[in-house]
Amino acid sequence: MIRFFFCAVILFSASQVYAEPGVWLLVDTQAQTLEVKNGPYTLALFKDIAIGRRGAGFKQHRGDEVTPLGIYRIAWINEKSHYRRFYGFDYPSVDDARKALRHGLISSYEFQRIIDAHKHNEVPPQNTALGGMLGIHGLGRADERIHKMTNWTKGCVALTNDQIDLLALWIEKGTKVVIK
Repeated sequence: MIRFFFCAVILFSASQVYAEPGVWLLVDTQAQTLEVKNGPYTLALFKDIAIGRRGAGFKQHRGDEVTPLGIYRIAWINEKSHYRRFYGFDYPSVDDARKALRHGLISSYEFQRIIDAHKHNEVPPQNTALGGMLGIHGLGRADERIHKMTNWTKGCVALTNDQIDLLALWIEKGTKVVIK
């Protein structure tokens, strides 16, 4: 009975990591989908998203074309982007900064600037060695056929213009984004 209770607590706790109340986004880089969630419930599913040319993982430097894995928030919104709409992440996160500092990828000064920005609920510096200006965007004038054939971004998550317009119904500054 104790084992059952212990297992149930672990399973419940694990499900709560992603199932907080309110609208949030789940980007599955393997399935290449973006789900709009409300708590544990899926409100919308966008298929055939595109990610960075070099896949998803830990971003090691500006220009590596990797989509970062982790938990982010929408830090700014550009409704007039040349990608139609752009929802910018609060990248690099505190976890990204800690890992980068540990691996010698950023200086302690850059690390502290990132930590301070998060502490004050500001956009972290976008000009560190880890890069920046990452988020979710549409295609703008790009060819939708290419979007469906390959991952083409420099580290962002891309949707079609129709998808990004629909996503606008749910997304706002502060929306949580989980990229796995």
